[in-house]
Amino acid sequence: MRVRSWWSAVLVAGLALTGCGSASGSGGATSGGSADRLVVWDWKSGEPSAKSYVEKAKADFAGKHPGVTVEFVAQPFDQYYTLLGAAIQSGKGPDVMLFNGGGQIRDRVDALVPLDEYLAEDRQRLAGWDAFTKDGKTYAGPVTLQGHPIYYNKGLYEKAGLDPAAPPGTWDEFLAGCTAVTKVGADCIALGNKEGAGIQFWLSALGSGVLTAQEYDDWIAGRRDWKSPHVKQIFELWKQSGEKGLNNEGANSTAMFNDSFALFQSGKAAHVIGLMSDVGHWKDFNEFLTPEKLGVMGAPVVTTGVTPSMPFDGGIGYGVAKWTKNPEVAADLVRSLTSTEALKAFYAEAGAIAADTTIDASAAGPAVATISAAIKTGKPALHVALSSKTLDLMGRLSQQLLSGSITVDQVVEQLAASDKTA
Repeated sequence: MRVRSWWSAVLVAGLALTGCGSASGSGGATSGGSADRLVVWDWKSGEPSAKSYVEKAKADFAGKHPGVTVEFVAQPFDQYYTLLGAAIQSGKGPDVMLFNGGGQIRDRVDALVPLDEYLAEDRQRLAGWDAFTKDGKTYAGPVTLQGHPIYYNKGLYEKAGLDPAAPPGTWDEFLAGCTAVTKVGADCIALGNKEGAGIQFWLSALGSGVLTAQEYDDWIAGRRDWKSPHVKQIFELWKQSGEKGLNNEGANSTAMFNDSFALFQSGKAAHVIGLMSDVGHWKDFNEFLTPEKLGVMGAPVVTTGVTPSMPFDGGIGYGVAKWTKNPEVAADLVRSLTSTEALKAFYAEAGAIAADTTIDASAAGPAVATISAAIKTGKPALHVALSSKTLDLMGRLSQQLLSGSITVDQVVEQLAASDKTA
C-alpha cells in the first residue's frame, strides 16, 4: 500500500470535502446523498474482483427501493480513514461507509447509527458481529470474516524432509522445522513489518498457543495484564524471531502488503501469517503454490495445556452515518450488501470468507476446508480488541523490538499505559 505524508492526506481530505476530485475514487468528492440518493464510501467497490458483489447488492436493493439511486465512491485505502475522519468532523459525508472491524469502527461510533433494530433478521445468518459492536450496540453489518491463519508451503516441507501432513504442534518443533527449512535455502517466516502491522498478526496468530483460556478471554473482555509472563512471552518470541534468523532479511523494511506475501508464494519462505479474506489469503496463494501445496497450521503450543484456536472476527462491514436523510433506507442498503447472493459473488470472485454462515466454502481446497472447520471453534483475534491508538504504538514499538533498540519490559509498560487511557 502506498503511504503518503500526513499533510498530503489532510490536503486530499480537504479537497474531497470541498467538491474537488472525482466521484469514482482517488480522493472522490461525493459526500452525502438525499431522500432518493445514497452515497457509499469504501475501498473495495473499485476492484475488479468486487464487481459482481456490488452488482448483486445493487440489484437486491433496487428491488426494495426502485426509486433510490446508489452511488459507490471507491477511496484509496491508504487515505481512507483520513478522508473519513475529515468527513465525520464536518458532518458531511457518505450515507453508508465501509469499516474494518475493531478499533477503526469503535473509535467512530459517535458518527454512526446503531443498526440493531434494522438488522435483527440477519443475526442468525451472519457471523462476526462483535467486531462492529461497542457498549452493546451494533454499528455495521459484517460482510466478511477476517482471521489470521498460519500458512505453510508443503513443497518446502517435503524438500526439507518434514512431513507436510503433520505441521509442528509445539514451538520447539517449529524451531526444529525452521532449522531444516533454512538448510535448503529458504527463510522460515516471511515477515513484513514496515507498516508495523506484522506484530498485530503475530499477536493474534500465536497468542492462543501462549495464553491460557482464562487469560485469552480476559484479554478480549478488556481485562488485559500486559505485564503477565505469558503476554511478555509473546513479545519475547517476536524478538527471538529476529535474533534467531527465522524471518526474511530486513523485515522492518519489508512491506506486508504485498512484499512479505510475495516472498511466501514465490517459495522463498516456508511460513507466513496471512489473512483469511481480501489479500494475502488462500486464493492468492493458490495461484502460485496450487491448493495441494498450501497448508494451514494452528499456533504452535508454547504453554503446556493450552488449546490453540483460529483467531477471527468480522473483517469488513458497512455502517450508516448519523447525518443520512433516511436511516431505515440506508440500513436496507447495508442488508443488501450483506445478502446471501451478494456475498456468494464476493466469495467466488475475490476469495472472501463471507460472514454468511450458509455459504459453503469448503470445496475451494484443503486450506479453505481447514479454515472453515477451525472457524467453528475459533476465538476473536487478540489485536482487534485493542484501540487504534494502542495498535499504532504497538507497531512502532515492534520495529524497535525487532531491531534490538528496546526491551520487552519497556514495550509492555508503554502498551499498558496506552491501553489504560484508550
